[in-house]
Amino acid sequence: MLFGLYARKNWFKRLLAHLVVATIALTPAIAFAGEGGEYLTQDNANILWTLIAAILVMFMQAGFGCVEAGFTRAKSAGNIMMKNFLDFAAGSVIFFLFGFALMFGTDVGGFIGSSGFSLSGVADADLPWTYTFWFFQSVFAATSATIVSGGMAERTKFSNYVLVSIIVTGLIYPISGHWAWGSLWLGDSGAGWLEGMGFNDFAGSSVVHSVGGWLALAGAMVLGPRIGKYTEDGKAKAIPGHNIPLAGLGVFILWFGWFGFNPGSTTTADNTIGLIAMNTSLAAAAGVLGAMVISWVRFGKPDISMTMNGALAGLVGITAPCATVTPGPSIIIGLVAGVLVVLSIEFIDKVLKVDDPVGAVSVHGVCGAWGTISCGLFNVGDGLFMGGGASLLGVQLLGVGAFFLWAFGGGYIMFAVIKALLGLRVTKEEELKGLDVAEHGSESYNGFQLFTTE
Repeated sequence: MLFGLYARKNWFKRLLAHLVVATIALTPAIAFAGEGGEYLTQDNANILWTLIAAILVMFMQAGFGCVEAGFTRAKSAGNIMMKNFLDFAAGSVIFFLFGFALMFGTDVGGFIGSSGFSLSGVADADLPWTYTFWFFQSVFAATSATIVSGGMAERTKFSNYVLVSIIVTGLIYPISGHWAWGSLWLGDSGAGWLEGMGFNDFAGSSVVHSVGGWLALAGAMVLGPRIGKYTEDGKAKAIPGHNIPLAGLGVFILWFGWFGFNPGSTTTADNTIGLIAMNTSLAAAAGVLGAMVISWVRFGKPDISMTMNGALAGLVGITAPCATVTPGPSIIIGLVAGVLVVLSIEFIDKVLKVDDPVGAVSVHGVCGAWGTISCGLFNVGDGLFMGGGASLLGVQLLGVGAFFLWAFGGGYIMFAVIKALLGLRVTKEEELKGLDVAEHGSESYNGFQLFTTE
């Protein structure tokens, strides 16, 4: 019996040795198969890395849903989730049909793309990469649209929000995206007018986040505040979210997914992704600390929701400069974003009197602008604080202003027209009842006693 066991072990060892030898022998043939074989190997690696990153970004949709639902009331939690599903589903189809072409197609005057509708006209040899690139960009488009739903939570009519989601992913987001990223598909360097000026937004602090944030600001202003948010004399009242642990889980999911968002924006499997991941995480951590400390100072206790928004603020802030700064400045960028988000939320809530239930405008709009500006300050080689002068900073400021005017201005017109023609807000009775029941005929926590009275 012992001899048989020994024989079987030797048989396995011999098989393993043969496999190793065969693998070593075949490796050169695999690596260099076909004309330009080494390039093909790198090309496949790029596809794999970009696909993995896109899947991580897609998972961020779950994070957004958890954060928005947790920061709002239980009676509308299902409506929040429904909007997140809608943004991704409708946004993906519309981005395939129209948005991708407007954003990345053949340039027209630096303003808009004009080819690739439904990916038509793509050469067969280019299809494998185009499929991957489209998927990666589609999850970015869905992210920008989802930001809008958070700022308009708990009082938006769902049927007409469908139209908002379609317009954002099919028109507003891709047109301004072309200005900064117009060459990423066809390789026509400097296609967009901002790109041609040297504008820097590596992974989308402005292209994705500020656009979503400024649209959320416009939508919240047109809608007006939730019932009971402000007293008769205009004093802001807190409306606490119903599930802080759920929101916390959402923040961690977003933090995790951001390692696809930022490093994945290389769309290349190379040696830069480690630095980008490091910068991303350091900025998020610094954002947590900045928001925690400033909320502790201002409110007397370290505020949980502000601290969580600090992590998102740091992530949004580092999204533009993640590939062009070193780790030290990443910490500064995240720290400033964490402080900025707390001050901004207070200002928007108490001074502007705009009801933003989840802090979307501050996290994405304001901190997205800060991240874009920080490129002009900290970029290695051409940042103001890195010995590069003020030239890049001027371009970055111009870009921040252009994205604000386009997203807020265009968004305000869109929301105002929808409100006038179709209606944008649910009735008072529906809002008080909660959008889960009023809009969808169900409850997220059916059978649970959510509130008690003494």
